[in-house]
Amino acid sequence: MTALRLKSALTLLGPFIALLVVYGIFGMMNSKMFTEDVMLNILTQTVIVGTAAIGMTLIIIAGGIDLSVGSIIALCGVVAATLVTWHLSAPVIFIATIAFGALCGLINGGLTVGLRLLPFIITLGTMQVFRGAGKVATNGSPVNLPFDVTAYKPWMGGAGIPLGVWLMIILVVLFGLLLRYTRFGRHIFAVGSNENTATLCGVNVGKVKLLVYTISGALAGLAGIMIMSKSSQGDPTTAMGMELDIIAAVVIGGASLSGGEGTVLGAVIGALLMTTIRTGCVLNGIPTPWTEVISGAIIVIAVIIDRLRHRKA
Repeated sequence: MTALRLKSALTLLGPFIALLVVYGIFGMMNSKMFTEDVMLNILTQTVIVGTAAIGMTLIIIAGGIDLSVGSIIALCGVVAATLVTWHLSAPVIFIATIAFGALCGLINGGLTVGLRLLPFIITLGTMQVFRGAGKVATNGSPVNLPFDVTAYKPWMGGAGIPLGVWLMIILVVLFGLLLRYTRFGRHIFAVGSNENTATLCGVNVGKVKLLVYTISGALAGLAGIMIMSKSSQGDPTTAMGMELDIIAAVVIGGASLSGGEGTVLGAVIGALLMTTIRTGCVLNGIPTPWTEVISGAIIVIAVIIDRLRHRKA
């Protein structure tokens, strides 16, 4: 038990130490990294990827993957913006959009479980379906919000910290407790570790997969609301490639692509690390292509470390 706790602590401390080191290096290169404005900017930019990464963590722990999450975020942004133009109340828009995202996730889970196909293949297809649906619904044009949309902008909260950041923190706590202290959380780890063994132990593998994909879709819906409120429009072409950032954040945060391992806190730390790299590169005048090279190299290193850990085990 002590060895397992030590391993869990090291898995979480690794990404956190990497975040501190990267932040410190960029801070020494440019002292603006240590200013309050830059710190808040990093947190704000992390919210969308971080929120979706929490749901993706559940899927990856359960041994799955979702390549359609970026398309779900864009489609939910379009849905939310459309509901705003209908002058519906903010609570109705939030509930309806998150429910629509959950439906998209349920479709992914239902197809994966029902057809018994690799989630990589299923979500590769639904990635195009959801993205195309958004373009069809809007004729490929963004849905612009009316000018009086302050009630729909969930960004500024108490103590000068954006409300989106507070929501992300609350989600980290809730899903961290769910994974650690609930039967459903233990079932997620069991399914990701070994489906056959989990089945023999009485775990309903299909139900667990359906639930994790549905939850991930709901959180993608919440991220869609955030991206809509941030840009003041619902754009079906937004969040292109964001699924890679989300998956990378989860892997950098210590989750294993083989399943059975990961934490939501680690995923958010991974998202913070990627945002810190991009922000540091911008402040220090590093060209965008080099920023992409650095980010990609860190992802590759994280995957290599994951492979080495499992080979040693």
